[in-house]
Amino acid sequence: MALLGASSTLAAAPARFDEFRYSGEDAAHRALGPGEFRNPILSGYYPDPSVTRVGDDYYLVNSSFAHFPGIPVFTSKDLVHWTQIANAIDRPEQLDFTGRRTSQGVFAPDISWHDGLFYIANTCVECGGNFVITAKDPAGPWSNPIWLPFEGIDPSIYWEGDKAYIVNNRAPDEPPRYDGHRAIWIQEYDWRAGKMVGPSTQLINGGVDISKKPVWIEGPHILRKDGTYYLTAAEGGTSVNHSQVVFRSKSLRGPFTPFEGNPILTQRDLDPARPDPIGSAGHAKLVQTQKGDWWATFLAVRPYADDYYTIGRETFLLPVRWENGWPIILPKGQAIRRKLKAPDLPSQPAPLLPTSGPISYVEPFDGPALPMQWIGIRTPKHPFYRLADGMLELDSGAPLGDLNGVPAFIGRRQQHANARFSTMLRYVPEKEGDRAGLAAVQSDRSHLFFGLTRIAGETVVALYTREAADTDRLVASAPVTVEGPVTLTIRMTGGTMAFDYAAGGATRTLTQGLDATLLSTKKAGGFVGTVVGPYHYSPAS
Repeated sequence: MALLGASSTLAAAPARFDEFRYSGEDAAHRALGPGEFRNPILSGYYPDPSVTRVGDDYYLVNSSFAHFPGIPVFTSKDLVHWTQIANAIDRPEQLDFTGRRTSQGVFAPDISWHDGLFYIANTCVECGGNFVITAKDPAGPWSNPIWLPFEGIDPSIYWEGDKAYIVNNRAPDEPPRYDGHRAIWIQEYDWRAGKMVGPSTQLINGGVDISKKPVWIEGPHILRKDGTYYLTAAEGGTSVNHSQVVFRSKSLRGPFTPFEGNPILTQRDLDPARPDPIGSAGHAKLVQTQKGDWWATFLAVRPYADDYYTIGRETFLLPVRWENGWPIILPKGQAIRRKLKAPDLPSQPAPLLPTSGPISYVEPFDGPALPMQWIGIRTPKHPFYRLADGMLELDSGAPLGDLNGVPAFIGRRQQHANARFSTMLRYVPEKEGDRAGLAAVQSDRSHLFFGLTRIAGETVVALYTREAADTDRLVASAPVTVEGPVTLTIRMTGGTMAFDYAAGGATRTLTQGLDATLLSTKKAGGFVGTVVGPYHYSPAS
């Protein structure tokens, strides 16, 4: 499906892009041995994974916040090789992100299946609350939301026989004792009528030990094994103190007892100065294979230094072992391994577009629509791009940072700390402020633009940055002749960036050594990763 966006009322000529290229490889990538797989299984901005199995097939969804289309849906037969088959939110009438910042919108989707129908339970933060969408085919189409009346975030569905129950993060049944004091509740969901029924029951107050003021108990999931109910949830916030904890009960409505060995997954007790660290691990969901083995998908991050990362939170995979009736994803003090033995499932060929390890691709813009990996910012109302004659044509949209508009921006996730993006642009800026080129966007207030613009009556190639700010800063510019196409290249190497342009047969570097931490989560805040792609804006005359 072609992405739509806010059209400009201006008559500015479109910016035309001949192609888009990406390549990325991280220093810690190591060759795989026979029967091994590499973590993460989904590189880049693919956080809050939820996984389910239907027969021999596995399905996984991720958070996408205020990006559109949203909620990517993946499938796999071996839990290692994943192929995206849909964006569950791909029609403007499903959700409206107008006014929402990039880190608002859809949080922590949960996917499940029952009686021939797939379900995604989710929250649209500041844009409607909790909802359920359904599909007969996980590749879509997915329904419009069925809105649910309870407070909180991170709903998931637990199925028991022909009954469904929703468990989620809500306010505690008492005045909050501290900042971040939340609770986990359960209530029956009438899946035939699409409504909540019966009483709500608080299952967990605060977390594992409320006397220690645990924060942000969230992302809960319930499973039943050997007659016992297990409730797993994230605790500690999504940064360096992130963790996964578990409770169990003989009754669905509790009382639930915490595991004495909690957390069952964290990296917060490891030396942050260790080589090639993986951190902030948590938000796990367990799945049992058709052979009876247990695995967990979860999110974690790969900083290039000092907890700086621009690529966002990623999806990882680890085996789960059961000891004395409790699941353990990773013993305390152990680091997440970057490669390990693959699940005992039929081996599968690598997908055409890898989701892990070294990745490279070329988008020639010659198909009937853009691949589903392309995303924009906020819900579109009108078309802002089209594919024509082997080119992407972008009309002007809202400026980056305008929360009430949709920028004429469409990009792909940065998936490696060391990455290269490039595009071939055909564009002539006609007046002051016209600009087209590549934008690298971490948030509405932290992003950069590299491309063609007009300054003081002269056409130039320029780099503008915005670091937790509402105005641009001109970093560098140089005059350029635009009689033909101009190739723009952004090179990212950990914490630094370089910007090259080629025109008239000559290649030059506009600037290099730019501090890339302006695009890091540590500085920009929020929950997303950097998205890079074509952008066009022409101000009103």
